Amino acid sequence: MSWRTIVISNRAKLDFKMNYMTVRNDHEITRIFINEIYMVIIESTAVSITVALLSELTKKKVKVIFCNEKRNPSSELVSYYGSHDTSVKYRNQIEWSIDIKSEVWTQIVREKVKKQSEHLRERGLEEYLLLEEYVEHIETNDKTNREGHAAKVYFNALFGKKFTRADENTTNAALNYGYSIILSAFAREIVANGYMTQLGLFHNNMFNQFNLASDLMEPFRILIDRKVVDMDLNKFELSEKLELVNVLNKSIIIDKARSNVANTISQYTKSIFDALNYNDIALIRFYRNEL
Repeated sequence: MSWRTIVISNRAKLDFKMNYMTVRNDHEITRIFINEIYMVIIESTAVSITVALLSELTKKKVKVIFCNEKRNPSSELVSYYGSHDTSVKYRNQIEWSIDIKSEVWTQIVREKVKKQSEHLRERGLEEYLLLEEYVEHIETNDKTNREGHAAKVYFNALFGKKFTRADENTTNAALNYGYSIILSAFAREIVANGYMTQLGLFHNNMFNQFNLASDLMEPFRILIDRKVVDMDLNKFELSEKLELVNVLNKSIIIDKARSNVANTISQYTKSIFDALNYNDIALIRFYRNEL
Protein backbone atom coordinates (compact mmCIF):
# COMPACT_ATOMS: atom_id res chain seq x y z
CA MET A 1 0.00 0.00 0.00
CA SER A 2 1.43 3.40 -0.99
CA TRP A 3 1.36 6.04 1.73
CA ARG A 4 4.27 8.48 1.36
CA THR A 5 3.80 11.97 -0.08
CA ILE A 6 7.16 13.33 -1.25
CA VAL A 7 7.67 17.10 -1.60
CA ILE A 8 10.75 18.29 -3.53
CA SER A 9 11.26 21.96 -2.58
CA ASN A 10 14.86 22.72 -3.60
CA ARG A 11 17.24 22.15 -6.51
CA ALA A 12 17.61 18.41 -7.12
CA LYS A 13 18.03 15.67 -9.70
CA LEU A 14 15.49 12.84 -9.64
CA ASP A 15 16.25 9.47 -11.21
CA PHE A 16 15.06 5.85 -11.19
CA LYS A 17 17.25 2.97 -10.08
CA MET A 18 16.34 -0.56 -8.96
CA ASN A 19 12.72 0.24 -7.93
CA TYR A 20 13.81 3.35 -6.03
CA MET A 21 13.40 7.06 -6.73
CA THR A 22 16.80 8.65 -6.22
CA VAL A 23 16.94 12.30 -5.11
CA ARG A 24 20.32 14.01 -5.48
CA ASN A 25 21.08 17.51 -4.21
CA ASP A 26 24.25 19.39 -3.24
CA HIS A 27 24.51 17.68 0.13
CA GLU A 28 23.12 14.16 -0.03
CA ILE A 29 21.55 11.31 -1.98
CA THR A 30 18.20 9.93 -0.78
CA ARG A 31 16.60 6.73 -2.08
CA ILE A 32 12.84 6.13 -1.70
CA PHE A 33 11.14 2.81 -2.50
CA ILE A 34 8.62 3.61 -5.26
CA ASN A 35 5.99 1.13 -4.01
CA GLU A 36 5.70 3.28 -0.86
CA ILE A 37 5.04 6.53 -2.76
CA TYR A 38 1.47 7.83 -3.06
CA MET A 39 2.22 11.28 -4.49
CA VAL A 40 5.23 13.39 -5.55
CA ILE A 41 4.94 17.19 -5.43
CA ILE A 42 7.73 18.99 -7.30
CA GLU A 43 7.61 22.45 -5.77
CA SER A 44 10.75 23.93 -7.35
CA THR A 45 11.36 24.71 -11.01
CA ALA A 46 15.06 23.97 -10.40
CA VAL A 47 14.44 20.20 -10.48
CA SER A 48 15.45 17.86 -13.27
CA ILE A 49 13.74 14.47 -13.62
CA THR A 50 14.41 11.55 -15.96
CA VAL A 51 11.83 10.06 -18.30
CA ALA A 52 12.72 6.65 -16.87
CA LEU A 53 11.51 7.80 -13.44
CA LEU A 54 8.36 9.44 -14.84
CA SER A 55 7.56 6.23 -16.71
CA GLU A 56 8.00 4.11 -13.59
CA LEU A 57 5.93 6.47 -11.45
CA THR A 58 3.15 6.29 -14.06
CA LYS A 59 3.22 2.48 -14.05
CA LYS A 60 2.85 2.45 -10.26
CA LYS A 61 -0.01 5.01 -10.46
CA VAL A 62 1.92 7.58 -8.43
CA LYS A 63 0.47 11.06 -8.83
CA VAL A 64 3.13 13.66 -9.81
CA ILE A 65 2.26 17.35 -9.35
CA PHE A 66 4.41 20.09 -10.88
CA CYS A 67 4.41 23.62 -9.40
CA ASN A 68 5.13 26.94 -11.11
CA GLU A 69 7.67 29.63 -10.21
CA LYS A 70 5.35 30.81 -7.41
CA ARG A 71 5.40 27.26 -5.97
CA ASN A 72 1.70 26.74 -6.67
CA PRO A 73 0.45 23.52 -8.36
CA SER A 74 0.19 24.14 -12.11
CA SER A 75 0.10 20.73 -13.82
CA GLU A 76 0.28 17.01 -13.16
CA LEU A 77 1.19 13.70 -14.74
CA VAL A 78 -1.88 11.71 -15.81
CA SER A 79 -1.64 8.22 -17.26
CA TYR A 80 -3.52 7.40 -20.47
CA TYR A 81 -4.58 4.04 -19.07
CA GLY A 82 -5.11 3.28 -15.39
CA SER A 83 -6.73 -0.13 -15.68
CA HIS A 84 -6.48 -3.24 -17.91
CA ASP A 85 -10.16 -2.81 -18.90
CA THR A 86 -10.15 0.93 -19.52
CA SER A 87 -12.09 0.60 -22.79
CA VAL A 88 -15.14 -0.98 -21.14
CA LYS A 89 -14.93 1.48 -18.23
CA TYR A 90 -15.02 4.38 -20.69
CA ARG A 91 -18.11 2.90 -22.38
CA ASN A 92 -19.81 2.42 -19.00
CA GLN A 93 -19.02 5.99 -17.99
CA ILE A 94 -20.50 7.41 -21.19
CA GLU A 95 -23.65 5.29 -20.68
CA TRP A 96 -24.33 6.27 -17.05
CA SER A 97 -27.92 7.52 -17.07
CA ILE A 98 -28.83 11.11 -16.27
CA ASP A 99 -31.02 9.85 -13.42
CA ILE A 100 -28.29 7.97 -11.55
CA LYS A 101 -25.78 10.78 -12.11
CA SER A 102 -28.31 13.22 -10.65
CA GLU A 103 -28.97 10.97 -7.65
CA VAL A 104 -25.26 10.53 -6.92
CA TRP A 105 -24.57 14.25 -7.30
CA THR A 106 -27.44 15.07 -4.95
CA GLN A 107 -25.99 12.74 -2.32
CA ILE A 108 -22.56 14.33 -2.70
CA VAL A 109 -23.95 17.86 -2.26
CA ARG A 110 -26.04 16.79 0.73
CA GLU A 111 -22.96 15.24 2.38
CA LYS A 112 -20.84 18.33 1.71
CA VAL A 113 -23.34 20.73 3.30
CA LYS A 114 -23.86 18.30 6.19
CA LYS A 115 -20.13 18.23 6.87
CA GLN A 116 -19.95 22.04 6.66
CA SER A 117 -22.74 22.21 9.25
CA GLU A 118 -20.91 19.74 11.52
CA HIS A 119 -17.74 21.81 11.23
CA LEU A 120 -19.53 25.01 12.29
CA ARG A 121 -21.28 23.24 15.18
CA GLU A 122 -17.96 21.90 16.51
CA ARG A 123 -16.62 25.46 16.59
CA GLY A 124 -19.69 26.76 18.40
CA LEU A 125 -20.93 28.80 15.43
CA GLU A 126 -24.72 29.02 15.41
CA GLU A 127 -24.86 29.28 11.60
CA TYR A 128 -24.74 25.47 11.62
CA LEU A 129 -28.49 25.50 12.26
CA LEU A 130 -29.15 27.26 8.95
CA LEU A 131 -26.99 24.73 7.11
CA GLU A 132 -28.92 21.90 8.75
CA GLU A 133 -32.06 23.42 7.21
CA TYR A 134 -30.37 23.58 3.82
CA VAL A 135 -29.53 19.86 4.06
CA GLU A 136 -33.21 19.08 4.61
CA HIS A 137 -34.26 21.15 1.59
CA ILE A 138 -31.75 19.99 -1.02
CA GLU A 139 -33.68 18.86 -4.09
CA THR A 140 -32.60 16.48 -6.83
CA ASN A 141 -29.58 17.93 -8.64
CA ASP A 142 -29.67 20.76 -6.08
CA LYS A 143 -32.08 22.73 -8.28
CA THR A 144 -32.39 25.54 -5.72
CA ASN A 145 -28.59 25.84 -5.31
CA ARG A 146 -28.53 25.14 -1.57
CA GLU A 147 -24.82 24.36 -2.00
CA GLY A 148 -24.10 27.92 -3.15
CA HIS A 149 -26.14 29.51 -0.34
CA ALA A 150 -24.49 27.21 2.21
CA ALA A 151 -21.01 28.15 0.99
CA LYS A 152 -21.60 31.86 1.61
CA VAL A 153 -22.97 31.25 5.11
CA TYR A 154 -20.19 28.78 5.89
CA PHE A 155 -17.19 30.87 4.84
CA ASN A 156 -18.57 34.05 6.40
CA ALA A 157 -19.07 32.20 9.68
CA LEU A 158 -15.50 30.83 9.61
CA PHE A 159 -13.58 33.85 8.31
CA GLY A 160 -15.82 36.91 8.83
CA LYS A 161 -18.61 38.74 7.01
CA LYS A 162 -16.24 40.50 4.59
CA PHE A 163 -14.54 37.30 3.44
CA THR A 164 -15.12 36.07 -0.11
CA ARG A 165 -13.41 33.25 -1.99
CA ALA A 166 -12.48 35.72 -4.75
CA ASP A 167 -10.17 37.75 -2.48
CA GLU A 168 -6.41 37.44 -2.84
CA ASN A 169 -5.23 36.74 0.70
CA THR A 170 -3.36 34.17 2.76
CA THR A 171 -6.49 32.24 3.71
CA ASN A 172 -7.62 31.78 0.11
CA ALA A 173 -4.09 30.88 -0.98
CA ALA A 174 -4.05 28.12 1.63
CA LEU A 175 -7.54 26.89 0.73
CA ASN A 176 -6.70 26.81 -2.97
CA TYR A 177 -3.44 24.96 -2.35
CA GLY A 178 -5.12 22.37 -0.13
CA TYR A 179 -8.00 21.86 -2.54
CA SER A 180 -5.55 21.32 -5.42
CA ILE A 181 -3.85 18.53 -3.45
CA ILE A 182 -7.21 16.85 -2.78
CA LEU A 183 -8.25 17.30 -6.43
CA SER A 184 -5.05 15.61 -7.60
CA ALA A 185 -5.62 12.70 -5.23
CA PHE A 186 -9.08 12.20 -6.75
CA ALA A 187 -7.74 12.45 -10.31
CA ARG A 188 -5.26 9.71 -9.41
CA GLU A 189 -8.02 7.42 -8.12
CA ILE A 190 -10.32 8.01 -11.10
CA VAL A 191 -7.57 7.13 -13.58
CA ALA A 192 -6.42 4.19 -11.46
CA ASN A 193 -9.98 2.81 -11.64
CA GLY A 194 -9.96 3.12 -15.44
CA TYR A 195 -12.29 6.12 -15.88
CA MET A 196 -11.95 9.56 -17.50
CA THR A 197 -11.49 12.64 -15.34
CA GLN A 198 -12.99 14.89 -18.03
CA LEU A 199 -16.59 13.58 -17.92
CA GLY A 200 -18.23 14.85 -14.74
CA LEU A 201 -21.56 14.24 -13.05
CA PHE A 202 -22.36 17.93 -12.50
CA HIS A 203 -19.19 19.82 -13.43
CA ASN A 204 -19.15 20.19 -17.20
CA ASN A 205 -16.62 22.92 -17.98
CA MET A 206 -15.04 22.35 -21.39
CA PHE A 207 -11.78 23.84 -20.09
CA ASN A 208 -11.66 21.66 -16.96
CA GLN A 209 -9.74 18.42 -17.47
CA PHE A 210 -10.85 17.23 -14.04
CA ASN A 211 -14.65 17.64 -14.02
CA LEU A 212 -15.27 14.25 -12.39
CA ALA A 213 -12.59 14.82 -9.74
CA SER A 214 -14.17 18.23 -9.03
CA ASP A 215 -17.50 16.44 -8.41
CA LEU A 216 -16.21 13.68 -6.18
CA MET A 217 -13.93 15.80 -3.97
CA GLU A 218 -16.67 18.08 -2.59
CA PRO A 219 -17.19 16.43 0.85
CA PHE A 220 -13.40 16.31 1.34
CA ARG A 221 -12.95 20.08 1.04
CA ILE A 222 -14.00 20.39 4.67
CA LEU A 223 -10.83 18.55 5.76
CA ILE A 224 -8.79 21.39 4.25
CA ASP A 225 -11.12 24.03 5.72
CA ARG A 226 -10.64 22.57 9.21
CA LYS A 227 -6.87 22.58 8.86
CA VAL A 228 -6.70 26.14 7.51
CA VAL A 229 -8.84 27.46 10.38
CA ASP A 230 -6.72 25.57 12.95
CA MET A 231 -3.49 26.96 11.46
CA ASP A 232 -4.65 30.59 12.04
CA LEU A 233 -2.40 31.76 9.20
CA ASN A 234 -0.47 35.02 9.02
CA LYS A 235 1.84 33.67 6.30
CA PHE A 236 1.70 30.86 3.76
CA GLU A 237 5.10 29.40 3.02
CA LEU A 238 6.70 25.95 2.73
CA SER A 239 6.02 24.79 6.30
CA GLU A 240 2.34 25.71 6.00
CA LYS A 241 2.10 23.91 2.64
CA LEU A 242 3.63 20.77 4.15
CA GLU A 243 0.99 20.86 6.89
CA LEU A 244 -1.74 20.91 4.25
CA VAL A 245 -0.11 18.08 2.27
CA ASN A 246 -0.04 16.08 5.49
CA VAL A 247 -3.87 16.19 5.59
CA LEU A 248 -3.66 13.14 3.29
CA ASN A 249 -2.24 11.24 6.29
CA LYS A 250 -4.99 12.32 8.69
CA SER A 251 -6.90 9.45 10.28
CA ILE A 252 -10.64 9.31 9.54
CA ILE A 253 -13.41 6.68 9.52
CA ILE A 254 -14.95 4.92 6.54
CA ASP A 255 -17.06 1.75 6.66
CA LYS A 256 -16.55 1.58 10.46
CA ALA A 257 -12.77 1.31 10.06
CA ARG A 258 -10.06 3.88 10.64
CA SER A 259 -7.89 4.79 7.65
CA ASN A 260 -5.86 7.72 6.36
CA VAL A 261 -7.41 10.25 3.98
CA ALA A 262 -5.51 8.99 0.92
CA ASN A 263 -6.83 5.44 1.33
CA THR A 264 -10.29 6.72 2.28
CA ILE A 265 -10.41 8.65 -1.00
CA SER A 266 -9.72 5.34 -2.76
CA GLN A 267 -12.56 3.53 -0.97
CA TYR A 268 -15.03 6.38 -1.41
CA THR A 269 -14.21 6.77 -5.13
CA LYS A 270 -14.72 3.06 -5.77
CA SER A 271 -18.06 3.20 -3.92
CA ILE A 272 -19.19 6.06 -6.17
CA PHE A 273 -18.36 4.01 -9.27
CA ASP A 274 -20.24 1.04 -7.81
CA ALA A 275 -23.30 3.26 -7.23
CA LEU A 276 -23.15 4.56 -10.80
CA ASN A 277 -22.62 1.15 -12.40
CA TYR A 278 -25.27 -0.68 -10.33
CA ASN A 279 -27.78 2.21 -10.12
CA ASP A 280 -27.76 2.07 -6.34
CA ILE A 281 -26.83 5.10 -4.22
CA ALA A 282 -26.90 2.90 -1.09
CA LEU A 283 -23.47 1.66 -2.19
CA ILE A 284 -21.87 5.08 -1.57
CA ARG A 285 -19.54 5.19 1.43
CA PHE A 286 -18.83 8.59 3.02
CA TYR A 287 -16.16 9.23 5.65
CA ARG A 288 -16.63 10.36 9.24
CA ASN A 289 -14.17 12.19 11.44
CA GLU A 290 -14.78 10.24 14.62
CA LEU A 291 -16.03 6.80 15.66
